[in-house]
Amino acid sequence: MRILYITGAIVLFDQITKLLVKGFSLPVLDLYHPGLPLGSSQAILGDFLRLTFIENPGMAFGIDVGGKLFLTIFSLVASGAIFIYLYKIREEALVIRLSLAMILGGAIGNLIDRLFYGVIFGEGPLFYGKVVDFVDVDFFNIELLGFHISRWPVFNVADASVSIGVLILLVFHRRFAREEGPAVSLAPEGSSSPRLMSSKDGMKVGGTIDPTPHTPPQAKS
Repeated sequence: MRILYITGAIVLFDQITKLLVKGFSLPVLDLYHPGLPLGSSQAILGDFLRLTFIENPGMAFGIDVGGKLFLTIFSLVASGAIFIYLYKIREEALVIRLSLAMILGGAIGNLIDRLFYGVIFGEGPLFYGKVVDFVDVDFFNIELLGFHISRWPVFNVADASVSIGVLILLVFHRRFAREEGPAVSLAPEGSSSPRLMSSKDGMKVGGTIDPTPHTPPQAKS
């Protein structure tokens, strides 16, 4: 399960960037960082990329479904389910495990905000924290269903990790499914224990694979 190092790195980087934006205080270590004022915005690459500090009570990219408690519990259950599934497929292709590790890292990153930030920063009880978002990117000017979109919804490292992980999973999962090919049965008719093998495994003779071609015997003249 070394792939979980990727998950841990994403969670660490996500939390460091959020604390640098929001600010923090550690009196024990005599550390204090003021962060940015809530709602402030600073240009990084002109108008294309900004550092904009907002707090999101909903899901990724500002999507709000259900209440805070529901979202926190849902994120907790989803993270646990992804971890269990990642353990079950620990022998699968690296790219599939990598995508799930990225999704898990992003889910845990935002889950920490929802679980603990309310208590840590004195803004609410446990399970009622808000997610810190700060990446503000320009977007195409689009009119859709009465809504005008000119910038992408503000997001964070965890959101980006989940999105990239899902994209990798969608692209490569279908490719690996095609490469595996259908299974065919080589058991004789009436056999009570059919033997399944991939069409690219070769011919199986006497329990072993025989890669050599077999030709029928020549008829005697």
